[in-house]
Amino acid sequence: MSQYRSIFISDVHLGSGGCKAEELNNFLRNNSCKNLYLVGDIIDGWKMQQNKLRWKQSHSNVIRRILTMAKEGTRVYYIVGNHDEFLRPLLRYNPSFGRIEIHNSMVHIGPTGLRYFVVHGDMFDGITRLAPWISFLGDRAYDFLLEINSKFNYVRHKLGFGYWSLSKWLKERVKKAVDFIWGFEGNITEYVKKRGFDGVICGHIHTAAIKNINGVVYMNDGDWVESLTALVEHENGDWEIIYANDSNG
Repeated sequence: MSQYRSIFISDVHLGSGGCKAEELNNFLRNNSCKNLYLVGDIIDGWKMQQNKLRWKQSHSNVIRRILTMAKEGTRVYYIVGNHDEFLRPLLRYNPSFGRIEIHNSMVHIGPTGLRYFVVHGDMFDGITRLAPWISFLGDRAYDFLLEINSKFNYVRHKLGFGYWSLSKWLKERVKKAVDFIWGFEGNITEYVKKRGFDGVICGHIHTAAIKNINGVVYMNDGDWVESLTALVEHENGDWEIIYANDSNG
């Protein structure tokens, strides 16, 4: 088992058909930490609203695993995202679920004293912030791509080929244009820079990354629908992106 100071995961989308809950449960079973940050979109509330909830036993197992980690001493923080925004009205009451704290954003302080702003990131996404209906349409289109992708890879598997993500391939080819228009990474890093943070940790766009933007460290922990990634902090303050498919997680 690998031990980390902190683990950050987001965009699990429990309750959706694309959620890789078994892989996440296996990752959490094989990796421990002092701090576990759930950086938004852990539960897919949009699917509840659309009556398209696909809750499996593996999804419940992830919840149980997280609760067990909290019970055994891991500090667990739940940062609300746009798909689990049904929790946001409760934030005024400083809510907690068992030993799990719920926040809209947080400040994480590394072992060397560096300060990181932790937020899901949807409020910095122009598509979600300025035109929610576009984001809603995108969610349905994304589900459609995942469904096609699943059938496509079934055929690839029968032919002896490995997994290939159609939706990820399409996103990578429009990603630069979307970022140019809406400036997600630029918006969020400019915000934390003005407020004196050393970096930002977010999710939302399902693309894991560690890089320097606008003079601050930008870190995105990816997702558990396609890339199956987690952002981890080592005891010495170093950061790393873990790909569950490439590890014992």
